[in-house]
Amino acid sequence: MLLLVAAGLVTWWLNARLYESTDDAFIDARTITIGAEIAGRISEVAVTDNQPVQAGSVLLRIDDSDYQAALKQADAGVAAAQAEIVDVAAQIKAQDAKIDQAQRQAAQAEAALDFAKAEDQRNRALLARGTATEQQAQQAASTLRQDQAALASAEANVISAKSQVSVLQAQAKSAEAKLEQAKATQDQARTALSRTSIIAPIAGRATSISAAKGTYAQPGQVLMMLVPDQVWVEANFKETQLDLMRPGQPVDIGIDAYPEKTFRGHVDSIQAGSGTAFSLLPAENATGNYVKVVQRVPVKIVFDKPPDVLLGPGMSVVPTVKVR
Repeated sequence: MLLLVAAGLVTWWLNARLYESTDDAFIDARTITIGAEIAGRISEVAVTDNQPVQAGSVLLRIDDSDYQAALKQADAGVAAAQAEIVDVAAQIKAQDAKIDQAQRQAAQAEAALDFAKAEDQRNRALLARGTATEQQAQQAASTLRQDQAALASAEANVISAKSQVSVLQAQAKSAEAKLEQAKATQDQARTALSRTSIIAPIAGRATSISAAKGTYAQPGQVLMMLVPDQVWVEANFKETQLDLMRPGQPVDIGIDAYPEKTFRGHVDSIQAGSGTAFSLLPAENATGNYVKVVQRVPVKIVFDKPPDVLLGPGMSVVPTVKVR
């Protein structure tokens, strides 16, 4: 009898050496907080508690009437800025035509002045020889002065017309800046409007729903939580159990909620530090009396295939890792 008990104990011990297990383990997931990004009255809550949702599904809507009006106003601002650019471009084109006209007038005035100069010199010569009258010479001199004034006026018109182009070009740059500003306002209004529909970023289950139709949502206000479908096991093994534990080792996962089932998984990673090292108030061993306590280190264990049962963060798990 003693031999049988001893053999059983030896067999148990040899088998136990192959595994490391802990009951300090739980289902974990990266739970997502769903909140409002804009202010407004909730017009629809599209999900109920614990309802499965797909990525991109609408979770709730905020009344969008004010945001629709803001977008229309922004669209009108963009249209007005675009029209201003077209108007200034037309003015620049018209001003170029005015410059061409002023330059032609200046060319005509210059030709008339050249002719007047020749006439004045000819009449002066004829007057000196006595073949022209004093009146003819004075008339030629007067015409010369008039043509000189006409050329000066035409050249001034050319300069004025060209300077107006610079003014219009400055107005064109200002109109383009107004258009960019209007487009930015339009993008902001469009983004705000899109945020009136709050959608699920990933597939999961809606829970802890505090939103209700008719209530007023504020930016940053938490309206519900979304538990993703992808979950894993966080097992807190004693540091003395980690000597032979490595990523990739197979794990049998027992879940308290489903005692008749065993799930398969494997070690994904081992945290680089104990759990207390990353806690909100880590232990301060440099002060007071020190009592050595075996630390626990979180080990991430993932399922080999998605479980066919309902799992959520915090559910108790007992993983058994084959380390030999």
